[in-house]
Amino acid sequence: MDILYDIFLGKPIWMWAAFIGIVLILLIFDLGILQKNTHEISLKESLCLSLFYIFLACGFGAWVWYYLGNVSGKEYFTGYIIEKTLSIDNIFVMSLIFSFFHIPRILQHRVLFWGILGVLVLRAIMIGLGAALIAEYSWMLYIFAVFLIFTGIKMLVVKETDPDISKNPVLKILKKYFNVLNEFHGEKFFMRKLDPGTNKYKLWMTPLFVALILIELADIIFAIDSVPAIFSITQDPFIVYTSNIFAILGLRALYFVLAAIIHRFYYLRPALALVLIFIGSKMFIADILGIEKIPASVSLTITLGLLTSGVIVSIYKSRA
Repeated sequence: MDILYDIFLGKPIWMWAAFIGIVLILLIFDLGILQKNTHEISLKESLCLSLFYIFLACGFGAWVWYYLGNVSGKEYFTGYIIEKTLSIDNIFVMSLIFSFFHIPRILQHRVLFWGILGVLVLRAIMIGLGAALIAEYSWMLYIFAVFLIFTGIKMLVVKETDPDISKNPVLKILKKYFNVLNEFHGEKFFMRKLDPGTNKYKLWMTPLFVALILIELADIIFAIDSVPAIFSITQDPFIVYTSNIFAILGLRALYFVLAAIIHRFYYLRPALALVLIFIGSKMFIADILGIEKIPASVSLTITLGLLTSGVIVSIYKSRA
């Protein structure tokens, strides 16, 4: 069993195995127990699930703080909070995709579950590539930092508009080169149907699978922001991956809670933009001050302060 104490990406293998075990148990619990009988998820169930995932993520963060030290703990919570906030934009796009395809609420869980499962794999690949790039070329951190500053400024100055799903180039390619159905067939992603043109049975995609593809592609786009953001906070692959994955795990439950009220959090976007600008500026500020890095406690305090202010102002303005 000595192999469990061998180091992989800076941490003992047992730590990685324990985390992956937790993730697998949660996925089995979600698919095998919660959705054993397909049903429309109520707001109460969604809220309880969302709070459960947040509590679990915070509990894991507390363990990180205790076992790996307060710096790692603060970096974990800073990364988790930023990733969780960034996921709100992802929820908005999911809502648009579901509305475009008129996917009933009772079928949305299936798409979200497999979508988030795919996201876990895609994020692992992107984080692994990011870690490899930084290990080989440390100056990539400055590229990430500049990108975050640019993204934050863009979020502040460019007016937010709803993306037109019908003009999505991937959707056009799917409809042009693949067999795509317009109607649903329960929870099925694929159907074998007779092609009137050839009088032969062919495999057809249902709208559920097309929606799943668009959701996966949307996450790749969002990961372009989120991965540089977390690497600008810490270069510890274990903290990067665990904070990112815990933020994603609760995304399905969070979707059903926020989908109907997300428009009320108007001022959360500019608050997040300021957070990205701050996170991106940290390295340059540290260089100017002649210090190794901005303390993790400062990053956590400023991140919490800005995002909390955005939520409070949004709630206040929406009531006015």
